[in-house]
Amino acid sequence: MTDETRPPEGRMPSDFPESQGRPEFLPADDQAEQSGWRSETASFESGRWGDPSGRPGDTASYGSPSYPPPASYAASGQAPTEEPTPPNSTRTYESPFFGNSAGPPPFGGGDKRPPPPPNALGMGAGWAPPPGGLTSAPAPRRGPGTGVLIVLAVVIALVASGLGSVGTYLLTRSSSGGTDPSYSLGPIPSGATNRAPDSVAGVAARARSSVVSLEVNANSAEGVSGSGFLIKDGYVVTNNHVVAPAAKGGDIQIMFNNRKTTKGRIVGRDPGSDLAVVKPEETFGTPEITLGNSEDVVVGDPVIAIGSPLGLTGTVTTGIVSSLNRPVIAGDESGTSTEEPAYISAIQTDAAINPGNSGGPLVNGKGEVVGVNSAIATLSRSMSSQGGSIGLGFAIPVNQARRVAEEIITTGKAKRPKIGIVLDKDYKGQGVRIASGPTEGRQPVDAGGPAAKAGLKAGDVIMEIDGLMLQDGNELIALIRSKSPGSKITIKYQRAGQDRTATLTVTADDNPTPTPS
Repeated sequence: MTDETRPPEGRMPSDFPESQGRPEFLPADDQAEQSGWRSETASFESGRWGDPSGRPGDTASYGSPSYPPPASYAASGQAPTEEPTPPNSTRTYESPFFGNSAGPPPFGGGDKRPPPPPNALGMGAGWAPPPGGLTSAPAPRRGPGTGVLIVLAVVIALVASGLGSVGTYLLTRSSSGGTDPSYSLGPIPSGATNRAPDSVAGVAARARSSVVSLEVNANSAEGVSGSGFLIKDGYVVTNNHVVAPAAKGGDIQIMFNNRKTTKGRIVGRDPGSDLAVVKPEETFGTPEITLGNSEDVVVGDPVIAIGSPLGLTGTVTTGIVSSLNRPVIAGDESGTSTEEPAYISAIQTDAAINPGNSGGPLVNGKGEVVGVNSAIATLSRSMSSQGGSIGLGFAIPVNQARRVAEEIITTGKAKRPKIGIVLDKDYKGQGVRIASGPTEGRQPVDAGGPAAKAGLKAGDVIMEIDGLMLQDGNELIALIRSKSPGSKITIKYQRAGQDRTATLTVTADDNPTPTPS
C-alpha cells in the first residue's frame, strides 16, 4: 500500500461504525517495540518509516503496513484523495487532541512518544496499540434508582411528621400547663357498702355506736380527753386517769357516736385498777355494748381498738393480741397526783392506741369487749398517755373491769384483792421474796390472811402463780389485783432451797390503802 492509498492520519473512532466490527489488534514487530518513537514528527520514505531527522542508519526502518479501506470508502468505490508527498520529504502531523507536534511534549520527561488519542480503535492489520497502552474514559456515574428515592422520601416524611408532633406537644404543654380538655379516668365503678358481720368493718359498725368521747374540764388543771363505752342501764366505763381532774369540781362533757352531747357525773373510780364509772344525763337511744370474757383471749387473736385519739371520734384501728399478763404500772404521769398508781396485768396489743383512746374498748372478732384501753409504751420504756403509738398498747382485762364497775355502781367503791403479805423491795433474785421482818409497823404475813392460812412465812420466795413464773413484785401485785375476791390461786414457792406448793383464796380489803399489798 502506498501513501496515496493509505487513509488520512488521525482518524476518529466514528470513522469505524460498530456494525462493521472492530478490527483486531495485531502484535507489533519486536524491533519496533525495542526502538519505539523518537520524535513527535514522522517522515515517510519510499513507503518506509525512518528517522525524522533524516539521519541514515540511526533508526531502523519499518515496512508500512497495509490497511483495508474503511467501510465507507469501500461502499462508495472511491478512495480518499490526498495530496502527494514527495519522496524523502517529511510530513508533519497535527493531533486534534494534543496540538501541533512541533510543540513541547505534553507529558514531559524524556519519552518523546505522543500519547494515543482517547478511545482509539484498531487501525487494521499490522497495527498495534501505542507502547503506552490504551486509556479508557471512566464510566459515567449513575444516580440512585427510583425505588431508593421513593424510600428516602417516605423516611424523610415520617421523620418530619414525628418532629412536628413532638414540637406541637411541647408547645401545647408549655402553653396549657399540661391540661387536656378530653382527659378522663373513666366512670367510677359501682359497688356496695354492705360488709359481712364478722369482718372488721362489720364488727366496727356494731361496736362504734356504743363508744363515746369524753372531754373533762378541771377548775385548776388542763382539760383531758378520753373515750368510754356504754354498758347496761346507761353507765359509761372509762379510765380513772381520764375523769380524775373532774373529781374536785370539774365537769364532764360526753359526746355520743351520733355527735349529740350531754353532761356526765362521776359515779365512782378506782385508782388501783385505773377504772371509773360515769353516768350521762342522756344516752339518746345509744345501745349498750356486749362484754366478753378475757379468760378466753389467746395470743394471736384479732382485736379492734375504738376510741377518740387526739379528739378524732369514732376512730377504729386493728391488730392482734401480742401478749397476756403483761405487768403495767399506769395512771397519772404528771407526778402531781397523790393517788396510788395502777397495777395492771394487761392484754398487750399492736392495734394503734394513742392519747384519747384511753377508756375505749378493745373488742374481739365478735364485737365483744375483751379489754379497756389504758396505756401505751414509749421509746423511753415508760407508760404514757401523751406519747404516740409504737405498736405497744395495753388494755385492762374486761373481767377485771366488769367486777370493778359492778362494785362501783353498787357500793360507790371497788374492793382491793389481796393475799396478806408484804414484799421485800430490795430482793434482786429470781421470783418474789416475802419480807423478813416488819415494814412500817406491819408484819410480813398478815395473821389469819390467805398467805398465813396456806402456810407461807417471812422470807419465803414465791416462784410461780398459776404456772406463771414471776419476774418481780410488780407482776405479782398486778396478777393478784386482776383476780376477783374469793377466787383460788396456786402458788409455788421455795423455803430453805426446797420447792413447795400451796393454794390460796383471794380476799378483799374493804378500805384500800395507798400501799400495795
